[in-house]
Amino acid sequence: MVSGVERTVFDDGETAENSDGVAEFYCAVGKLMKMFRERAGLTQRELADIIGYSEDMLGAVERGKRTPRVEILAKVDDAVGAGGALKLVADDVMKAKIRVSERHPAFARAFTSEESKAIEIHDYSTMVVPGLLQTEAYIRALYEMRRPLLATEQIDEWVAARLARQEVLARWPLPVVTWVIDESVLRRPLGGRDVHAEQLHHLLKVGQMRGPELQVMPLDRLSHAGMGGSFILLTPNGRSQFGYVAAQHVNRLVTDPAEVRNMAARYSSIRAQALSLSESLALIEQILGER
Repeated sequence: MVSGVERTVFDDGETAENSDGVAEFYCAVGKLMKMFRERAGLTQRELADIIGYSEDMLGAVERGKRTPRVEILAKVDDAVGAGGALKLVADDVMKAKIRVSERHPAFARAFTSEESKAIEIHDYSTMVVPGLLQTEAYIRALYEMRRPLLATEQIDEWVAARLARQEVLARWPLPVVTWVIDESVLRRPLGGRDVHAEQLHHLLKVGQMRGPELQVMPLDRLSHAGMGGSFILLTPNGRSQFGYVAAQHVNRLVTDPAEVRNMAARYSSIRAQALSLSESLALIEQILGER
Protein backbone atom coordinates (compact mmCIF):
# COMPACT_ATOMS: atom_id res chain seq x y z
CA MET A 1 0.00 0.00 0.00
CA VAL A 2 1.24 3.48 -0.80
CA SER A 3 2.19 5.18 2.46
CA GLY A 4 0.17 8.20 3.52
CA VAL A 5 -2.55 7.82 0.89
CA GLU A 6 -6.05 8.23 2.28
CA ARG A 7 -8.16 5.31 1.11
CA THR A 8 -11.39 6.98 0.21
CA VAL A 9 -14.15 6.49 -2.31
CA PHE A 10 -14.99 9.47 -4.46
CA ASP A 11 -18.32 10.00 -6.16
CA ASP A 12 -19.28 13.05 -8.18
CA GLY A 13 -23.04 12.63 -7.95
CA GLU A 14 -23.56 9.66 -10.19
CA THR A 15 -22.86 5.95 -10.32
CA ALA A 16 -22.63 3.99 -13.51
CA GLU A 17 -25.88 2.09 -12.96
CA ASN A 18 -28.04 5.15 -13.59
CA SER A 19 -25.90 7.15 -16.00
CA ASP A 20 -28.24 6.82 -19.01
CA GLY A 21 -25.93 5.48 -21.69
CA VAL A 22 -22.64 6.30 -20.04
CA ALA A 23 -22.70 2.98 -18.15
CA GLU A 24 -21.61 0.99 -21.20
CA PHE A 25 -18.59 3.24 -21.65
CA TYR A 26 -17.60 2.87 -17.99
CA CYS A 27 -17.95 -0.92 -18.33
CA ALA A 28 -15.58 -0.88 -21.30
CA VAL A 29 -13.03 1.16 -19.37
CA GLY A 30 -13.34 -1.25 -16.44
CA LYS A 31 -12.73 -4.25 -18.66
CA LEU A 32 -9.66 -2.55 -20.10
CA MET A 33 -8.33 -1.92 -16.58
CA LYS A 34 -8.92 -5.56 -15.63
CA MET A 35 -7.16 -6.82 -18.77
CA PHE A 36 -4.04 -4.77 -18.07
CA ARG A 37 -4.07 -5.75 -14.38
CA GLU A 38 -4.26 -9.46 -15.16
CA ARG A 39 -1.60 -9.10 -17.86
CA ALA A 40 0.66 -7.56 -15.19
CA GLY A 41 -0.02 -10.56 -12.93
CA LEU A 42 -1.61 -8.53 -10.15
CA THR A 43 -4.66 -9.32 -8.03
CA GLN A 44 -7.19 -6.61 -7.23
CA ARG A 45 -5.87 -6.45 -3.67
CA GLU A 46 -2.27 -6.08 -4.84
CA LEU A 47 -3.12 -3.33 -7.29
CA ALA A 48 -5.33 -1.56 -4.71
CA ASP A 49 -2.40 -1.51 -2.28
CA ILE A 50 -0.08 -0.11 -4.94
CA ILE A 51 -2.36 2.77 -5.98
CA GLY A 52 -3.68 3.53 -2.49
CA TYR A 53 -7.39 2.88 -3.01
CA SER A 54 -9.68 0.23 -1.58
CA GLU A 55 -10.01 -3.19 -3.18
CA ASP A 56 -13.80 -2.79 -3.16
CA MET A 57 -13.59 0.42 -5.12
CA LEU A 58 -11.16 -1.01 -7.65
CA GLY A 59 -13.44 -4.00 -8.16
CA ALA A 60 -16.46 -1.75 -8.64
CA VAL A 61 -14.60 0.26 -11.30
CA GLU A 62 -13.51 -2.90 -13.11
CA ARG A 63 -17.12 -4.13 -13.15
CA GLY A 64 -18.35 -0.78 -14.47
CA LYS A 65 -20.34 -0.14 -11.30
CA ARG A 66 -18.53 3.03 -10.28
CA THR A 67 -17.30 6.02 -12.20
CA PRO A 68 -13.52 5.72 -12.81
CA ARG A 69 -11.64 8.78 -11.60
CA VAL A 70 -9.04 10.29 -13.88
CA GLU A 71 -6.45 10.02 -11.10
CA ILE A 72 -7.12 6.30 -10.71
CA LEU A 73 -6.75 5.69 -14.43
CA ALA A 74 -3.37 7.41 -14.37
CA LYS A 75 -2.16 5.47 -11.31
CA VAL A 76 -3.35 2.14 -12.69
CA ASP A 77 -1.75 2.90 -16.06
CA ASP A 78 1.63 3.40 -14.38
CA ALA A 79 1.22 0.42 -12.02
CA VAL A 80 0.29 -2.16 -14.67
CA GLY A 81 2.44 -0.81 -17.49
CA ALA A 82 -0.47 0.02 -19.79
CA GLY A 83 1.74 2.28 -21.87
CA GLY A 84 -0.61 5.25 -21.67
CA ALA A 85 -3.71 3.42 -22.90
CA LEU A 86 -5.72 4.17 -19.75
CA LYS A 87 -4.45 7.74 -19.59
CA LEU A 88 -5.62 8.12 -23.19
CA VAL A 89 -9.27 7.47 -22.28
CA ALA A 90 -9.14 9.79 -19.24
CA ASP A 91 -10.32 12.82 -21.25
CA ASP A 92 -13.32 10.85 -22.53
CA VAL A 93 -14.13 9.74 -18.99
CA MET A 94 -14.09 13.36 -17.82
CA LYS A 95 -16.38 14.41 -20.68
CA ALA A 96 -18.81 11.62 -19.76
CA LYS A 97 -18.78 12.70 -16.10
CA ILE A 98 -19.54 16.28 -17.10
CA ARG A 99 -22.51 15.15 -19.21
CA VAL A 100 -23.81 13.11 -16.28
CA SER A 101 -23.37 15.96 -13.77
CA GLU A 102 -25.39 18.25 -16.02
CA ARG A 103 -28.36 15.89 -15.80
CA HIS A 104 -28.33 14.75 -12.19
CA PRO A 105 -28.35 16.34 -8.71
CA ALA A 106 -25.11 17.21 -7.02
CA PHE A 107 -25.65 14.82 -4.12
CA ALA A 108 -24.22 11.34 -4.65
CA ARG A 109 -26.74 8.69 -5.61
CA ALA A 110 -24.60 6.10 -3.87
CA PHE A 111 -24.87 8.08 -0.65
CA THR A 112 -28.63 8.63 -0.83
CA SER A 113 -29.17 4.93 -1.46
CA GLU A 114 -27.26 4.11 1.72
CA GLU A 115 -28.98 6.92 3.62
CA SER A 116 -32.43 5.46 2.94
CA LYS A 117 -31.43 2.19 4.66
CA ALA A 118 -29.07 3.45 7.36
CA ILE A 119 -29.58 2.58 11.02
CA GLU A 120 -27.68 5.71 12.15
CA ILE A 121 -27.40 9.17 10.54
CA HIS A 122 -25.32 11.94 12.11
CA ASP A 123 -25.08 15.29 10.31
CA TYR A 124 -23.06 18.40 11.09
CA SER A 125 -23.92 21.40 8.89
CA THR A 126 -22.18 24.77 8.62
CA MET A 127 -23.70 26.34 5.49
CA VAL A 128 -27.31 25.25 5.00
CA VAL A 129 -30.02 23.37 6.89
CA PRO A 130 -29.36 19.61 6.56
CA GLY A 131 -31.14 18.04 3.58
CA LEU A 132 -33.39 15.81 5.69
CA LEU A 133 -34.70 18.89 7.52
CA GLN A 134 -35.25 21.26 4.58
CA THR A 135 -38.71 22.50 3.64
CA GLU A 136 -39.77 22.39 0.00
CA ALA A 137 -39.55 26.17 -0.35
CA TYR A 138 -36.06 26.19 1.20
CA ILE A 139 -34.86 23.44 -1.14
CA ARG A 140 -36.20 25.30 -4.16
CA ALA A 141 -34.54 28.53 -3.03
CA LEU A 142 -31.18 26.75 -2.74
CA TYR A 143 -31.40 25.42 -6.28
CA GLU A 144 -32.71 28.67 -7.73
CA MET A 145 -29.75 30.62 -6.34
CA ARG A 146 -27.19 28.19 -7.74
CA ARG A 147 -24.75 29.50 -10.34
CA PRO A 148 -24.56 28.74 -13.21
CA LEU A 149 -28.35 28.86 -13.36
CA LEU A 150 -30.31 25.62 -13.49
CA ALA A 151 -33.24 24.96 -15.81
CA THR A 152 -36.68 25.06 -14.16
CA GLU A 153 -37.34 21.44 -15.11
CA GLN A 154 -34.09 20.37 -13.49
CA ILE A 155 -34.90 22.27 -10.31
CA ASP A 156 -38.32 20.59 -10.12
CA GLU A 157 -36.72 17.18 -10.48
CA TRP A 158 -34.07 17.83 -7.85
CA VAL A 159 -36.57 19.30 -5.37
CA ALA A 160 -38.68 16.15 -5.66
CA ALA A 161 -35.59 13.95 -5.22
CA ARG A 162 -34.51 15.74 -2.05
CA LEU A 163 -38.01 15.58 -0.56
CA ALA A 164 -38.08 11.86 -1.30
CA ARG A 165 -34.94 11.46 0.82
CA GLN A 166 -36.87 12.71 3.84
CA GLU A 167 -39.04 9.58 3.83
CA VAL A 168 -36.32 8.01 5.98
CA LEU A 169 -37.74 10.04 8.90
CA ALA A 170 -41.19 8.52 8.37
CA ARG A 171 -40.17 4.87 8.41
CA TRP A 172 -40.33 2.51 11.37
CA PRO A 173 -38.19 1.71 13.17
CA LEU A 174 -36.72 5.19 12.93
CA PRO A 175 -32.94 5.27 12.53
CA VAL A 176 -30.82 6.93 15.18
CA VAL A 177 -30.64 10.49 13.80
CA THR A 178 -28.78 13.49 15.18
CA TRP A 179 -28.04 16.89 13.69
CA VAL A 180 -25.80 19.72 14.79
CA ILE A 181 -26.42 22.97 12.91
CA ASP A 182 -24.21 26.01 13.13
CA GLU A 183 -26.07 29.07 14.47
CA SER A 184 -25.02 31.06 11.39
CA VAL A 185 -27.16 28.71 9.27
CA LEU A 186 -30.23 29.60 11.31
CA ARG A 187 -29.59 33.32 10.98
CA ARG A 188 -29.05 33.27 7.21
CA PRO A 189 -32.48 34.15 5.64
CA LEU A 190 -32.05 32.15 2.44
CA GLY A 191 -35.08 32.42 0.19
CA GLY A 192 -36.48 35.47 1.99
CA ARG A 193 -38.31 36.15 5.26
CA ASP A 194 -41.25 33.84 4.66
CA VAL A 195 -39.13 30.89 3.53
CA HIS A 196 -36.76 31.48 6.44
CA ALA A 197 -39.57 31.62 9.01
CA GLU A 198 -41.20 28.46 7.65
CA GLN A 199 -37.87 26.65 7.81
CA LEU A 200 -37.26 27.66 11.42
CA HIS A 201 -40.78 26.59 12.42
CA HIS A 202 -40.13 23.23 10.76
CA LEU A 203 -36.94 22.78 12.80
CA LEU A 204 -38.91 23.44 15.96
CA LYS A 205 -41.44 20.81 14.92
CA VAL A 206 -38.73 18.21 14.21
CA GLY A 207 -37.01 19.09 17.48
CA GLN A 208 -40.15 18.11 19.37
CA MET A 209 -40.36 14.68 17.71
CA ARG A 210 -39.62 11.60 19.77
CA GLY A 211 -36.30 10.13 18.65
CA PRO A 212 -34.34 12.57 16.46
CA GLU A 213 -31.99 14.92 18.30
CA LEU A 214 -31.35 18.44 17.03
CA GLN A 215 -28.61 20.69 18.44
CA VAL A 216 -27.23 24.10 17.56
CA MET A 217 -23.57 25.09 17.68
CA PRO A 218 -23.67 28.68 19.03
CA LEU A 219 -21.55 31.44 17.59
CA ASP A 220 -20.05 32.41 20.94
CA ARG A 221 -18.08 29.19 21.49
CA LEU A 222 -14.39 29.82 22.16
CA SER A 223 -13.52 26.24 21.16
CA HIS A 224 -15.07 24.62 18.09
CA ALA A 225 -14.19 21.11 16.86
CA GLY A 226 -16.12 21.55 13.62
CA MET A 227 -14.12 24.27 11.91
CA GLY A 228 -13.14 21.84 9.17
CA GLY A 229 -16.64 22.06 7.70
CA SER A 230 -19.79 19.99 7.24
CA PHE A 231 -19.89 16.19 7.11
CA ILE A 232 -22.25 13.25 7.59
CA LEU A 233 -21.70 9.88 9.25
CA LEU A 234 -23.82 6.92 8.10
CA THR A 235 -24.03 3.46 9.62
CA PRO A 236 -25.53 0.84 7.25
CA ASN A 237 -27.23 -2.21 8.73
CA GLY A 238 -24.59 -4.88 9.29
CA ARG A 239 -21.72 -2.87 7.81
CA SER A 240 -19.15 -0.39 9.00
CA GLN A 241 -19.83 3.30 9.42
CA PHE A 242 -18.60 5.63 6.69
CA GLY A 243 -18.42 9.37 6.14
CA TYR A 244 -19.71 11.73 3.49
CA VAL A 245 -18.38 15.19 2.69
CA ALA A 246 -19.76 17.59 0.07
CA ALA A 247 -18.22 20.91 -0.94
CA GLN A 248 -18.61 22.98 -4.11
CA HIS A 249 -20.87 20.24 -5.55
CA VAL A 250 -18.05 17.69 -5.26
CA ASN A 251 -18.97 14.69 -3.12
CA ARG A 252 -16.67 12.31 -1.27
CA LEU A 253 -17.46 9.03 0.44
CA VAL A 254 -14.90 8.29 3.18
CA THR A 255 -14.38 4.60 3.93
CA ASP A 256 -10.92 4.45 5.47
CA PRO A 257 -11.54 3.11 9.03
CA ALA A 258 -9.01 5.43 10.68
CA GLU A 259 -10.42 8.51 8.97
CA VAL A 260 -14.00 7.50 9.81
CA ARG A 261 -13.00 7.04 13.47
CA ASN A 262 -11.51 10.53 13.44
CA MET A 263 -14.73 11.94 11.98
CA ALA A 264 -16.80 10.14 14.61
CA ALA A 265 -14.59 11.46 17.41
CA ARG A 266 -14.84 14.96 15.94
CA TYR A 267 -18.63 14.69 15.81
CA SER A 268 -18.74 13.63 19.46
CA SER A 269 -16.74 16.73 20.38
CA ILE A 270 -19.02 18.93 18.29
CA ARG A 271 -22.10 17.57 20.06
CA ALA A 272 -20.48 18.12 23.46
CA GLN A 273 -19.72 21.74 22.56
CA ALA A 274 -23.17 22.44 21.08
CA LEU A 275 -26.28 23.54 22.96
CA SER A 276 -28.59 20.90 24.40
CA LEU A 277 -31.85 20.09 22.62
CA SER A 278 -33.91 22.37 24.85
CA GLU A 279 -31.36 25.18 24.61
CA SER A 280 -31.24 24.76 20.83
CA LEU A 281 -35.01 25.00 20.45
CA ALA A 282 -35.02 28.08 22.68
CA LEU A 283 -32.41 29.73 20.45
CA ILE A 284 -34.43 28.95 17.32
CA GLU A 285 -37.49 30.52 18.94
CA GLN A 286 -35.39 33.55 19.88
CA ILE A 287 -34.19 33.95 16.28
CA LEU A 288 -37.79 33.74 15.10
CA GLY A 289 -38.77 36.46 17.55
CA GLU A 290 -36.00 38.75 16.33
CA ARG A 291 -37.30 38.78 12.79
